[in-house]
Amino acid sequence: MSDDATYWSSASWQVTEGKADEFIARWTDFLNWTNETTDGVLSGRLVRDAGDPHHFLSFGSWRDADAVDAWRADPQFAVHFGACRAVCEDVRAASYEVVVSG
Repeated sequence: MSDDATYWSSASWQVTEGKADEFIARWTDFLNWTNETTDGVLSGRLVRDAGDPHHFLSFGSWRDADAVDAWRADPQFAVHFGACRAVCEDVRAASYEVVVSG
């Protein structure tokens, strides 16, 4: 991840039991699509909760807020995000701006 990125997208994914491998594959497709088609994306990461194998956090770093907005406005965003969401019990997504870094 870029340490000097100012804009971030993130989501907390609670994956349905037995669907973790499918979720990882779908999220990987989502990341690949993002990297191939979206201007302004700097990096993306998916991490798994060490204490709960069904809980994941995703992080994306971005050039600016407009790049995040354009990504989310692309009709294919809903397709890819929806594919990941379909194997989850709960998803909470948001955008963030760095206020302190060190």
